Amino acid sequence: MLGSRHLPLVLATAAFAAGAEGLETLALWLGLLTVTAAAATSFVAVSDVLDGRPSQLRAVTSGLALALVVVASAARSNAPTAAAVSPIAIWALFLALVSYAVPFVAWVLRPARVPRPAGSRRRLRPAEVDELLSRAA
Repeated sequence: MLGSRHLPLVLATAAFAAGAEGLETLALWLGLLTVTAAAATSFVAVSDVLDGRPSQLRAVTSGLALALVVVASAARSNAPTAAAVSPIAIWALFLALVSYAVPFVAWVLRPARVPRPAGSRRRLRPAEVDELLSRAA
């Protein structure tokens, strides 16, 4: 389950929402859980690239999101008890969410491939074109 691509996204979204609602302790613990899930997802994506699968974009965005989640968790855990949360924690978590959304946006913007039946259309040789034209005349 930790290799799931959606688990760190859900945890980061929950941490962001908890921070927005003022539940700082819950946001901190969700952020720390997000670090482990993001690390597992990033490691799986990198191993997929090393195995030769075409997942470079996912590996890069997962690694970037992992770094941003670590920054957000570190900034949130070092905040004083009664003080407001550092803007670095909020922005890092937001940018991690954007980083997780990049592969989805790339998938939506990728043009659809229409499968063609194999061998249905082949190029005619000049002799075949001449023969078809002479039959038509």
